[in-house]
Amino acid sequence: MATSDLIGSSPNFRTVLDAIEMVASADCSVLVQGETGSGKEVIAQRIHNASPRRHNRFVAVNCAAIPGALLESELFGHERGAFTGAVAQTVGRFQSADRGTLFLDEIGDLPVELQPKLLRVLQEQQIERLGSGRAIPIDVRVIAATNQDLWQMVQEKKFRADLYYRLNVFPIRVPPLRERKEDIPLLVEHFVEKFAQRQGKSIDHIPDEVMELLKSHEWPGNIRELQNFIERAVIVTTGRVLRPLIDEFRAARAARVLTLADAERAHITETLRETNWVVGGQNGAASRLGLPRTSLLSRMRRLGISRESFGVRTSLPEPENCRMSDGCLPVSHAPGLARAVSF
Repeated sequence: MATSDLIGSSPNFRTVLDAIEMVASADCSVLVQGETGSGKEVIAQRIHNASPRRHNRFVAVNCAAIPGALLESELFGHERGAFTGAVAQTVGRFQSADRGTLFLDEIGDLPVELQPKLLRVLQEQQIERLGSGRAIPIDVRVIAATNQDLWQMVQEKKFRADLYYRLNVFPIRVPPLRERKEDIPLLVEHFVEKFAQRQGKSIDHIPDEVMELLKSHEWPGNIRELQNFIERAVIVTTGRVLRPLIDEFRAARAARVLTLADAERAHITETLRETNWVVGGQNGAASRLGLPRTSLLSRMRRLGISRESFGVRTSLPEPENCRMSDGCLPVSHAPGLARAVSF
């Protein structure tokens, strides 16, 4: 998705846009968290384009796509002869992004042995190429992204806490498409126009039936799945009215197997409803589910569960005799508490 694809006006998405505006000029590290296909790289690109670094390079690295043995060289570069096959000096991604922005996608897949080296680079703003003892100063802003729960990985000793704190200076959570369904018509219209132009077609009408069907879908693949569906629809359309393969779409929805995440989301949501959306305390959802309160909050963030996404008012009164020190806290307060727990 191009930067122009950052489209939406729903309250959940407006929160993201406001966060981008606030942090763009701050020149601090940003951690973008969201499900696969939700547009994390687009968010990072927008931050860069709105920052004082916009006239310099935006360099992206997918930490999950490069083997661990090669990732260190990819990030920091190497000298000739540093290892077998190193026939020439190579500039790493950090140096390529000097005075610009480095986007580290899928940061949760960064090998454990590389995490202290990345931390040192972030702290000292200098690198050493493999095979060289000379420090090279750099001026790079780092934006990291992940679809994993990094704080949970810290608890499980799979991700360094000090690196997490260094990256998580300003966190941005990108809502999944199921939490911003008001934006689907705008996205559909944008993708239809984009792909129709690419295919040399003129499509100027989207039937109400089609739009309602698209709005009712859960879109587990988020914006990327919607984009791919619209591209296929444009390809098969022969007139001026969008004619996607609706029967195929309906069959796929009917045959969709309930995933473990779907089942977990449904079970947690039902328990929260039974407890009037209270997480902690003796009669809270965490106790009923047999989980620590912090673990339940972490799972809720990962699964995109919140009062607001289910249309529940956030002004419900707290239960009587319920003190914050007892861990009894309505879910409407959970995001702020989750940030506090993370630190």
